[in-house]
Amino acid sequence: MGDLEVRQLRYFVAVAEELHFGRAAERLGMAQPPLSRAIREIERQLGVQLLERTTRQVALTSAGETLLGDARTALEAVEAAGRRARNAGRSEPRLRLAFKADYDGGLLPRMLALFERDPSARPVELLMGGRGEQAPALREGRADVALLWLPPEEPGLDLEPLLTEARVVVLAANDPLAARTSLALADLAGRLLPDGTDAGGGGLLRLPPARPQRDLAQIFSLVEVGSLVWFLPVSLARRHARPGLAYREVTDLAPSTLAVAWPADSHSPAVAAFVRAALEVAADTQEPSVLAAGGGDGYS
Repeated sequence: MGDLEVRQLRYFVAVAEELHFGRAAERLGMAQPPLSRAIREIERQLGVQLLERTTRQVALTSAGETLLGDARTALEAVEAAGRRARNAGRSEPRLRLAFKADYDGGLLPRMLALFERDPSARPVELLMGGRGEQAPALREGRADVALLWLPPEEPGLDLEPLLTEARVVVLAANDPLAARTSLALADLAGRLLPDGTDAGGGGLLRLPPARPQRDLAQIFSLVEVGSLVWFLPVSLARRHARPGLAYREVTDLAPSTLAVAWPADSHSPAVAAFVRAALEVAADTQEPSVLAAGGGDGYS
């Protein structure tokens, strides 16, 4: 029994995801009959049935479900290897850093300055993305290192925590709750967060991938008119004080932790140098204080 080829895995994944041979063939840019023969050949090689076929539908067997998960992982690894090789083969290889604007705890400029002084440093290519996009960028080989908020919920990564800081709630300045100096999660029950969940549950540290990303300006505008509330780290709140917003401590809201992350199988001296720089900068950083207990809309 021979090993499966990358081409065969791509064929199977297309059929398993579409659960329709015609749509899968169209997606792959090929005719349906050779695709059907290719899937039968995979089943013959493995000695198991991967798909249940009827005149009305196609469904995965338990063996097919297992192969689908492993095939996705294998294809992702192949594509990631290609991206990393292309970057390494540049005339001037770069360190590709994935992050979300303003979600660096205020540390990134000092990290970059310190990293540049390391003998293993490379030119840095900054890859900005939405919340939750940094860990997939590492796993898919589009980035070499990333700054992200825990938990990354992604396999295959190594990480080091950098900074743990309180989160606060931002709400409209004319919201009745803004008259209070501090709140509890129960006070926010029924208010919506940007991901559509109830604020009384404590919120997510990143948006679910299936929901459209909103940028900071959109979120703050929706908060200002009373449509949303939002939990955010103190360092981010400090950067965005404005008259129409009120930031308040939430006594039982879990803090957030910024981490530096990289692929577990990375052996890059440049990645190691950036991690060292990030840890050194973080060690010299004091956690920003929580909002003062006064009734104003900003910080003291």
